[in-house]
Amino acid sequence: MKKVLLFLLIVSCASMGLAQEQDIPAPMAPYSPAIQAGDILYISGQVPLNPETGTLVPGDIREQTRQVMTNLGSVLNRHGYTYGDLVKCTVFMTDMDNYEAINEVYGSFFNDRFPAREAVQVVRLPEGAMVEISGIAVKPKVARP
Repeated sequence: MKKVLLFLLIVSCASMGLAQEQDIPAPMAPYSPAIQAGDILYISGQVPLNPETGTLVPGDIREQTRQVMTNLGSVLNRHGYTYGDLVKCTVFMTDMDNYEAINEVYGSFFNDRFPAREAVQVVRLPEGAMVEISGIAVKPKVARP
């Protein structure tokens, strides 16, 4: 009976871990989605991959940007951060003509404070993506009495 309970506990924990991993696309190369260094979270560039299928989301630049920001949010959430904790982002795009559309979607993920940012055009992105965004987040310091 103890062996059966132990087996069920192990399977249950493993399946919960798998479910947790599905909110972030699996890395496509030898890198970590994010690295915590003290109060700073360095987030690797996110491309518009569906975390469940690992494939590029169909659609235009707005749909791809929305998925990128959703993936970025999942990484933030996994580490206890929010979009409001982002202090710096880098946007990579394959066509600078998409700048306004990317900004429209990107900006909708923030309330009143935007992180510092640069946006650059690149020749190509992984998996044929049109946009990739990386970020740096910092835990706010709690004021002491």
